Amino acid sequence: MELTAQMIADQLHGQVVGDPHVRVTNVARIEFGKKGAACFLANMKYEKYLYKTKASVVLVNRDFSPKEKVKTTLIKVDDAYTAVALLIGMFSTAKRKKGWEFPHCVSRKATIGRRVYIGAHSYIGKRAVVGNGAQIYPQVYIGEHVKIGAGTTLYPGVKVYDHCVIGEHCIIHANAVIGSDGFGFAPTQDGTYMKIPQTGNVVIEDQVEIGANTVIDRATMGSTIIRKGVKLDNLIQIAHNVEVGAHTVMAAQSGIAGSTQLGERCMVGGQAGFAGHLTIAHGTKVGAQAAVIGSVKEEGTALLGMPAIDHKTYMRAYALFRKSGKKKP
Repeated sequence: MELTAQMIADQLHGQVVGDPHVRVTNVARIEFGKKGAACFLANMKYEKYLYKTKASVVLVNRDFSPKEKVKTTLIKVDDAYTAVALLIGMFSTAKRKKGWEFPHCVSRKATIGRRVYIGAHSYIGKRAVVGNGAQIYPQVYIGEHVKIGAGTTLYPGVKVYDHCVIGEHCIIHANAVIGSDGFGFAPTQDGTYMKIPQTGNVVIEDQVEIGANTVIDRATMGSTIIRKGVKLDNLIQIAHNVEVGAHTVMAAQSGIAGSTQLGERCMVGGQAGFAGHLTIAHGTKVGAQAAVIGSVKEEGTALLGMPAIDHKTYMRAYALFRKSGKKKP
């Protein structure tokens, strides 16, 4: 696919500074940009590459002013980082798959929408509903009474247990498990543990993306809920009866214990953890490897450390900690 700078600017509501007719055929990182490539500059740490890049087009923020002469054509946009995501989509060659591959096992009592792709060795159970345009890759398991929304993609090896609900235009990557039993066991007098039946389900709303090998447990009663627009990285554990608020993002290897409610627009760093039965305010930011053991009531709070505390308090304490380890002259 070939696009001119002006065509790109029109799509991204940007302004061309330079040759509007220059053509590009791919997207590349600015430090490796070559003729015919479109790059972007969102982090000023990489500004030095702008002045020597051979890329044909570079996306920059609208308020950017170069410090030196720029040889390439610039396209000024409101947010270069968001714009490059749209640009990559314009160049994407990925095509939605079509048809049903064999062998597969689809119940006669399942309802399958139009233009659905079903990969080889997939299983779709009784009274499951798969919406129009869904992509069911090979070796996917969809249990009984499951609902899959229109345009949703389940990559190879995804497992969706009975009665779970997945919304429209979701992406679930390879080997994720939706609806496995929550970790519920009651201690008995003889020192053993009795399993507590997990009778609920998982509800995933629209436009959610879930990374590979992530596990979301079904509720003991009711639903474990992942709200609209949530983005979960690989290798994340979401326990039973958790609710993750809309447009929250979580990095790899983080986990939430049972019955905790995470607010909207939260940001969670890698390997961070939440104790059970907490309420976390909207917009909370949690640093990597932080351990949140208490509820957060104030919106926009930033936490660091183990156990997690306010990030400013943590940085002051860390400065004292580092200083205490230095030998006096």
